[in-house]
Amino acid sequence: MAANGVERTGDVTLDNAVKQWLEFDKNSKTAACVRELAKAGNVDELRRCFGARMEFGTAGLRAAMGPGVSRMNDLTIIQTTQGFCRYLERSFDDLKQRGVVIGFDARQHTPSGASSKRFASLAAAVFISRGVPVHLFTVFTPTPYVPFTVSHLGLCAGIMVTASHNPKQDNGYKVYWENGAQIISPHDKGIASAIEENLEPWAESWDTDAASQSALLKDPYPEIHREYLQCIQKHCFHRELNRSSEVKIVHTSVHGVGHVFVQAAFKAFGLRPPFAVEEQKDPDPEFPTVEYPNPEEGAGVLNLSFALADREGAIVVLANDPDADRLAMAEKQLSGEWRVFSGNELGALLGWWMFQCWKEKQKQDQGEETKSSVKDVYMLASTVSSKILRAIALKEGFHFEETLTGFKWMGNRARQLLDQGKTVLFAFEEAIGYMCSPAVLDKDGVSAAAIAGEMISYLTSKNTSISQQLTAIYHKYGYHLTKNSYFICHNQDTIKQLFERLRNYDGENTYPKECQGFAVTAVRDLTTGYDSNQPDLKAILPTSKSSQMITFSFANGGVATMRTSGTEPKIKYYTELCAAPGNSDVTQLKGELNDLVDAIVENFFQPKKNHLIARSESD
Repeated sequence: MAANGVERTGDVTLDNAVKQWLEFDKNSKTAACVRELAKAGNVDELRRCFGARMEFGTAGLRAAMGPGVSRMNDLTIIQTTQGFCRYLERSFDDLKQRGVVIGFDARQHTPSGASSKRFASLAAAVFISRGVPVHLFTVFTPTPYVPFTVSHLGLCAGIMVTASHNPKQDNGYKVYWENGAQIISPHDKGIASAIEENLEPWAESWDTDAASQSALLKDPYPEIHREYLQCIQKHCFHRELNRSSEVKIVHTSVHGVGHVFVQAAFKAFGLRPPFAVEEQKDPDPEFPTVEYPNPEEGAGVLNLSFALADREGAIVVLANDPDADRLAMAEKQLSGEWRVFSGNELGALLGWWMFQCWKEKQKQDQGEETKSSVKDVYMLASTVSSKILRAIALKEGFHFEETLTGFKWMGNRARQLLDQGKTVLFAFEEAIGYMCSPAVLDKDGVSAAAIAGEMISYLTSKNTSISQQLTAIYHKYGYHLTKNSYFICHNQDTIKQLFERLRNYDGENTYPKECQGFAVTAVRDLTTGYDSNQPDLKAILPTSKSSQMITFSFANGGVATMRTSGTEPKIKYYTELCAAPGNSDVTQLKGELNDLVDAIVENFFQPKKNHLIARSESD
């Protein structure tokens, strides 16, 4: 018999992991579950629970809720927070003066007794046990409120307990640094090491009752909610027009936290309150009306919104994901059909709008726009997102920069630019993430919703639809058509072989020079650090040998990036055809893009040979 009366499995490593778990875990539900699995001899499930500890990376943690070191639960939250706390103690001499902020969404998992609120309370108890002040939201909030609080209150760090748009069984632990942006290397490695050094729970880490009575615990919600709304109003430029606008908009929070906050943001902008989808407006961790709580999935998630819009005569639908850091938008067309805009299309619209508003403000403040001020303006996008902002920047005179995939990179770069006295107007990623205000150095679906609402109000006053405005943007700056998808592949050797073949295409260290008639003009490999466009052939963007990512540029204006997903067994590809301004033959351009994608799939992926499974994605 093993410790605690549990049968041994025959696997010494697994037995030791189970033994340690039962010594440390004070959650009766997860402890009982582990005992039952061991008693039943369910070794396969035990290995899934204890086979590998969740890896703490730049995205923090994200996994299913349940028992074991590979799952999100009370004990792994405590262990993670203890490590994070120790790392912060080493990094900040004034941690006990400045403190941290902790927020949470509405997720919960009845079988294990887990919930985002419970996890946040445990994290707070860990910090308070070390004398660190904690600003713990007492109600669920959108993810953007945490980085906003870090910056607004000058805190050392922030934690948001959320799994965003993941399936209902998942949860996550997202970390922000003192600059208000998500952590990047080397902090992820430092925190991961500190977690391993602090696995045994401290005596007070479980005592949420004592922590709740501590003078170190504060609720920042009233102040932060008020200050956040004040900050985003700086990006409201047409309040009188908003107040008189009759445009009707539907909003859904997809069973997440966004309803209250988007309603408040619309009110702050003087906009007519959006119609709320009743079945989805209140938080519900079961997400009962959708298969996946992700508005990026498109029409399937928005069916109830379309039905409400049709009943109310609304022409636009806005949707947040469950933690309200992303935004989707759809518009009813003259045909009666609904058009769901891709993340890249909405990025083009919001980027155009932010620059238009900035130009108007410059004229009001200075009488006329000056070149020097334009040269201090920046917009950012991830490297796999549309290059439409680059085209706008080239014509209008501001700066465009691309970063690695993920808002952690855009947020940190934005912070650097702001510290240099630059103006960061906008940043976006194709996965419907938008940063419309530097008050939040992360994607923010609440401010984006209000700013989109004002843009819609303005366009309606000009008798222009959103689709018409998007066409006007493409006509002026050049059509940027995108087509993104992925292949599912569970075999890491197959994935490695696929990318190594591209790196040794016609001999060692050679990349393809053409793809079924499409000439390759440049190659950038952010796994090896190679970039044919640079004089020294070395990539400017950071590289990572632990992930695969290659970008090909083609003579016809096409760009294709192939990369592995950090969280799923996917090889993703992102393609875009960038046409010159004035080229309005969309049918021809779409045909050319489709031909390019077919050639890439057939020649670079070789799906049949590699046994990859194709699946369509947005765009």
